[in-house]
Amino acid sequence: MRIAILGAGPSGLYLAYLLKRAKFPADIEVIEQNPRDATFGFGLGFSESALEFLDAEDPETHAAITPAMEFWNDSNLYLKGQQVRIDGMRYAGIGRLALLRILQARAQSVGIVPTYQKAITKPEDIGEAALIVGADGANSVVRRAHEEAFGTTVKLLKNRFAWYGTHKKFAALSHTFVETELGTFNAHHHPHASDMSTFVVEMDEATFFRAGFDKMPQPEAKDLCTKIFADTLQGHELISNNSIWRQFPRIATQRWSVANCVLLGDALHTAHFSIGSGTRLAMEDAIALAKALIASPRDMPQALADYESARKPVMIKLLNAANTSSDWYEEFPKHMQLSPIEFAYSYITRSERVDMERLRKSSPEFVAAYETHLAKAHKH
Repeated sequence: MRIAILGAGPSGLYLAYLLKRAKFPADIEVIEQNPRDATFGFGLGFSESALEFLDAEDPETHAAITPAMEFWNDSNLYLKGQQVRIDGMRYAGIGRLALLRILQARAQSVGIVPTYQKAITKPEDIGEAALIVGADGANSVVRRAHEEAFGTTVKLLKNRFAWYGTHKKFAALSHTFVETELGTFNAHHHPHASDMSTFVVEMDEATFFRAGFDKMPQPEAKDLCTKIFADTLQGHELISNNSIWRQFPRIATQRWSVANCVLLGDALHTAHFSIGSGTRLAMEDAIALAKALIASPRDMPQALADYESARKPVMIKLLNAANTSSDWYEEFPKHMQLSPIEFAYSYITRSERVDMERLRKSSPEFVAAYETHLAKAHKH
């Protein structure tokens, strides 16, 4: 039996590792269209508890990843020249390439060596396989070949964003919102290595066209963004890595498998980057699919049905939170009219997974400041 995994990103590599580690009775092949270390962007952000699932399921891989991570305890928002600190927001960051190389090493430790720079334009190009796994990202060849059967919907959000890096070391996950004569911008920035931070620049659609980013060469766009966020970068430059302007694709599928094809990660669903869960969800998908296959090694339809039924309810909750968060960001210029602390409260509750009761436990200092502000406003 042959299992062909299309995509050597975190979900594809990790699935191959889990199956091979368990001595699953199949030849497992990983096929990747890009070179070995190709990755766009810079760093990934996780909530501190986001990798607890990995510690529970696979302590060795968790132990391999943890030393490469940066940790911090707060979230900072900057609006109208003011900083609002939200205490107790424990997060971690890691470089995309650092994580990829750790997972490559884990896969290689059990004998998985992906085939790189092999372009697949349709599933038939993969050849005969008992199972074809689409771990090939938002533009998945596997999903697009059966888009109607998977029940796929794709909605492009209106905001534009570009993923930059910088040598400016930030102390925590931070968000800077600025209004200029060109329009409104925000930056998501956090450390992901000892000497590097991720710096995602986002703007609303009106600003994108008004400022001319649609026609601006990449070097000019980078320089302009550096200028817009000069106060935040404090003399540091932005660094590009395929830092093109993108619209986030909100991808969902009604069915997770069709015939001998199954999806996971961004090929199956996308979670907006504002909740920092895309890679975590992809790796959790890999764990769920591996468990289902290992439980029913001779009944592929049953294994695929079990994968979907076990994972889908959890996924729906997380994707609802991600979609609600992205809806907030689509309207961020409107939210910027609030006072800084009211804006911060709107921000931290945007996904509807955090309410005042939870904030009282996690972020008592922020809640105290927010309630003091409300009391003063009520007096006036």
